[in-house]
Amino acid sequence: MLDEEVLAEFRAADALLEGHFLLSSGRHSARYLQCARVLMDPMRASRLAAALAAKIPRELRREITKVVSPAMGGVIIGHEMGRALGVEAMFVERPGGTFELRRGFALSPGDKVLMVEDVVTTGLSSREAIAAIEAAGGKVVAGAALVDRSAGTVELGVPFFPLIELNFPTFAPDELPPELAGTPAVKPGSRAQS
Repeated sequence: MLDEEVLAEFRAADALLEGHFLLSSGRHSARYLQCARVLMDPMRASRLAAALAAKIPRELRREITKVVSPAMGGVIIGHEMGRALGVEAMFVERPGGTFELRRGFALSPGDKVLMVEDVVTTGLSSREAIAAIEAAGGKVVAGAALVDRSAGTVELGVPFFPLIELNFPTFAPDELPPELAGTPAVKPGSRAQS
C-alpha cells in the first residue's frame, strides 16, 4: 500500500483531524491522526494490517509466534496483525501505571513476539510494552505501527516497521505559533495527560 493510499484510508474515515491538539507527549500540533476512527471499519483495519504485515520481511514474519500490543490504542491493530500473521494476539495494559499482561494472557518461554502500536511518536509506550513482554517471558523480535511520527528517530531496540511515516510539526507549550496560541487545545488521545 502506497503512502497516498494509506492517507486516503485515514481521510475516508475522517481520521485525519485539523485544529489545535495537545498530544500525550505534552507537545501541541495542528494535525492529529485518530487511529481509532480509521480502525473502526473492520475491512479497513484488515486492509491496513495486511499492508503493515507486508512491510515486515518474510523471514522475520515466519518467526513471529504472538502479537502483543499496548492498550488502548494498539488493541485493534494488534488483533488485526494477529489475523494477518495467523498467530494469537493479546495486549498489555496499565492498571497501576505499568504495562502488564492480564485477563489470563500469558507468553510461553521462547515466544517470538511482534509488538504492535497504532502510532509511535517518542517510542516511550512501545519501549514500556516491550519491557513488559520480555518480563512475561516473550522475546520481542520486532515492533510495528500504523504510523511513525518520530521523523524516523525512534529507537525501540528491535527492528521497527511502520506502515507510514508522517511528520506533522509539534510545538512545546512555550513555542506555539500564533494560529495555535489563539485557540484552545483539545486532548484527542486515549491516554491521560501528565
